[in-house]
Amino acid sequence: MTAKQIQFVKASLPAAIAAGAAFNMNPSVILAQAAFESGWGTSNLATGSNNFFGLTAYGCSNQYWHGGKTQVKTTAYSLDFRRYDTRENSFLDFARLIRNNYRSAWQVSKDPEAYAREIAYSPYISELNGDDRETYRRSLVQIEQTVKAIVEMM
Repeated sequence: MTAKQIQFVKASLPAAIAAGAAFNMNPSVILAQAAFESGWGTSNLATGSNNFFGLTAYGCSNQYWHGGKTQVKTTAYSLDFRRYDTRENSFLDFARLIRNNYRSAWQVSKDPEAYAREIAYSPYISELNGDDRETYRRSLVQIEQTVKAIVEMM
């Protein structure tokens, strides 16, 4: 584990615990997915928009996402992503999304290996974007183990 990983877990653990409690999810799988999607909190979306999960700005605003958007442009496309007021709102909105839209993953979030399998092979991952489901699954399992080790150290 690195200093960056430890710092991310320390900064994000309260948000993961709050989201886990609010939506009956395992905080360590929430933290693992945030770490994976945001490069341990270093992505531009995470640092500039408090978006730790790469959630796009589709759908209606809600209790956690108030409709703010950040546009990301590449040579191939332009996409709007959600911008959050706080880290905690990003984590809460993610847990809400998993509970409401990816119930098979949500139901097994207490088992990190089962959760990683369910989310990796769900529509959450898009092979059209070049995602590799099996690599995603293995990465989540490995990151969750690192997250747990850091939490146990704290």
